[in-house]
Amino acid sequence: MTQSKTDPRIVRTRKLIMDSFIELSGKKEFKDITVKDITTEAMINRATFYYHFEDIYDLLEKVLSEVLLINLDYEVFEKNELNEESIVSMFIAITNFQTSLSNRCHRGYEDTIARIIREQLEITLYKMLVKQHTTEKDEALKTATVMLSWGIYGASTEWRRNSEKVQPPEDFIKSVVPYILHGIGFGSRD
Repeated sequence: MTQSKTDPRIVRTRKLIMDSFIELSGKKEFKDITVKDITTEAMINRATFYYHFEDIYDLLEKVLSEVLLINLDYEVFEKNELNEESIVSMFIAITNFQTSLSNRCHRGYEDTIARIIREQLEITLYKMLVKQHTTEKDEALKTATVMLSWGIYGASTEWRRNSEKVQPPEDFIKSVVPYILHGIGFGSRD
């Protein structure tokens, strides 16, 4: 009998593996965590681990994606319009996510983390823009979401680098939201 990926036992085991990994990442650097550490912590065998994840990097990516999606509260954003409030909320979610990661010391995986953040932002932003701009060309909306996701991610990196100790993330992003929403003011606005 084959089990579906939505079988409660499979979902529970997958969550157990992810929770074990998160628990271990609070105690050790990612580079020092082994599949054996995870299987011991989760009290499962290696075959069970590999049924759910290709390797430890796949696990890292899935954990980060899911934690970020929870932080982004996907359903809430999907129903909202792209406006100052939603951009500020996304920015705060991303900065909280990055702050919690830096506490876990995932040094050397910045590129993976940055890619995951931008991908999840693109998914969320694209759905919001499609809902707001039903008559726009799809390619234009996709390009806009790429620009917005890189911009929001870049702003969060800048905040972490320079303002984290000085300015709360909501104050930092609120000062740039008008430029994000209305461009830089060159040419005419419709």
